Amino acid sequence: MVAVKISPKYQIVIPKELRERLKLKPGQQVFFYERNGALQILLDRPLSELRGIAKGISWKDDYRDHSERF
Repeated sequence: MVAVKISPKYQIVIPKELRERLKLKPGQQVFFYERNGALQILLDRPLSELRGIAKGISWKDDYRDHSERF
């Protein structure tokens, strides 16, 4: 964990080690939100990064609930 200070203009600097590890680029969009009293930052990633996320999952036809069909 790295501590940073908020500037008088309410700005923060993301430490270099985190920028490099997360491969952040200037102009990249991030989202801030509050959850249970903690500030969370979510990186905006392209949909193409999800390619292959389910690779190797075996799917059988009986996994689906066919009773929901009309």
